[in-house]
Amino acid sequence: MLVAAVWHPINAQDLIELPELTGRVVDQTGTLTASQQQQLAGKLKEFERAEGSQVVVVIIPTTEPEAIEQFTIRLAEAWKIGREGVDDGVILLVAKDDRKLRIEVGYGLEGAIPDAIAKRIIADIIVPHFKQDDYYAGIDAGVDAILARIKGEPLPEASGELSDEGGSAGDGMSTYASGAVVIIGFIVGIFLRATGSMGRQIVGAMIFGAVVFVVAFLVLWLLSQSLYYAFLGFMFAAFAGRGRGGGIGGGGFSSGGGGGFSGGGGSFGGGGASGSW
Repeated sequence: MLVAAVWHPINAQDLIELPELTGRVVDQTGTLTASQQQQLAGKLKEFERAEGSQVVVVIIPTTEPEAIEQFTIRLAEAWKIGREGVDDGVILLVAKDDRKLRIEVGYGLEGAIPDAIAKRIIADIIVPHFKQDDYYAGIDAGVDAILARIKGEPLPEASGELSDEGGSAGDGMSTYASGAVVIIGFIVGIFLRATGSMGRQIVGAMIFGAVVFVVAFLVLWLLSQSLYYAFLGFMFAAFAGRGRGGGIGGGGFSSGGGGGFSGGGGSFGGGGASGSW
């Protein structure tokens, strides 16, 4: 009887539903004003654009019946914050009613933000503000400390594209077109030097043929891009339709969310620290 009273396994159906990833700041408690959320989200967005790393802030009422460590790693595995292969994501989670918080650190940032540093950020920077019920100031200061640690880490350069801003098809097309123009110009130059004035009549035909080739190439390239994205859309729709049929613990994760933000495929291994106030 004593063992049964002490050890009570948590069933999957008892777990609370994961919050939906709707942006870089997810507040289910109404703690932050709309303006405060926008300021934090804007800061995190610009940092991702410049450095590549993803940091999100989550405020929920409670993680019960799970410990905050178990809940946060479950959330991290679902959201996949950070770049795939770089694993440079961080989740700052606040369970307001539990008066607990945690910094969950991706594999790639465990050197920049080891457990001891994460603990100091919580205890020395965030918690003093929380004890004064100034949650925004604590979160904002904690985020600044996290970003400062990441900025000093030698990570792959940012691509400049954000997870909620798709790349432009024109970028790739202009690259191909520029390459084609250079090659054609090189060939024409060699031909003119070799034939002199006798080859000038042929040059017009060559240029016309080259233009036709470039136009045909660009049309085929655009067609292939359209087919590619159509295929991706079909696969996403099929997967989403199948995912509505069930899931562990009620699910609730949406890779897109209302704001179009999503994780980049980063992995987590339980690094970070927890605290309370």
